Amino acid sequence: MNKPTSLSLAMMLAGIQALVAFPAHADTFGSGPNTFTIDFVNIGNAGNADDAGAGGGLYSSAYGGVSYGYRMGTHEISQDAITKATASGLTNVTAGPWTGSQPSANITWFEAAAFANWLNTSTGHQAAYQIDAGLTALTPWTLSDAGYDASNLYRNSNAYYFLPSEDEWYKAAYHQNDGVTANYWDYATASNTAPTAVASGTAPGTAVYNMVASAPAAVNNAGGLSAYGTMGQNGNMFEWMESASDGENDSSSEGRAERDTSYLGPEIGLRSSSRGSRTPTFSGNFSGFRVASVPEPSCAMLIIGSGFVLLAPRRRARTV
Repeated sequence: MNKPTSLSLAMMLAGIQALVAFPAHADTFGSGPNTFTIDFVNIGNAGNADDAGAGGGLYSSAYGGVSYGYRMGTHEISQDAITKATASGLTNVTAGPWTGSQPSANITWFEAAAFANWLNTSTGHQAAYQIDAGLTALTPWTLSDAGYDASNLYRNSNAYYFLPSEDEWYKAAYHQNDGVTANYWDYATASNTAPTAVASGTAPGTAVYNMVASAPAAVNNAGGLSAYGTMGQNGNMFEWMESASDGENDSSSEGRAERDTSYLGPEIGLRSSSRGSRTPTFSGNFSGFRVASVPEPSCAMLIIGSGFVLLAPRRRARTV
């Protein structure tokens, strides 16, 4: 193999930097009066390490390493998105009690997974999850299934949209977006200082929590941004992870990880070290979700052109 020239190395670095800085983009779903969009931000720095406390924070936990590029939903999924998806063919996902641009709530893990499946099937992609019509049971993918991934039996690797794994969610929330590092912030507002509690707004270093408001804020008005540009990964709503609480993703009945805190919750729930799990049939007016996606084709080409390869999610083996 020829030794890379300084020009080729410069091109590689430029490609990596372009991936890191790739702008936000909205995907469109539904049609006519039931059209809605979901904004995504690119999560670059593929191959970053788990949080090792290297950023100087106090509340690190050993998550966040992701070996591939992906996109994260900028906001939590709104009730409006659920309503319009239902009018466009999504079934058995009820949500509530909030309205309009407030976040969807009373959503079980199965309902969140069903919404992600609908995003795929309504746009001609492979469903991410094998769930029953009643949204009460999950069947892991097996070796005979196209898209089977031995490292994650929950998610079909051919799916375009999915619930974020705990690593994917953690990285988008807390990583400092400073290259392939183990540097993370303690809070999902790009800071090691607890955010100011607010009822709504987009000021840096703010989050909707601590009972300042009696209801969640609109998903696009839910506090300051993470280093990657996501909103509301601190405060507003608890959020479902794709991952099982033990990280193995090999049993249909195991608890699912959940992170963040809600508009009602205390500061401790905002910390990067705070995590929990619930049964996948649980629902509450403080519990919602966001979705993630594969990188856009232009992002994927940047990764390949820079000498990187998109890798499957790794298996994790941790307990709560």
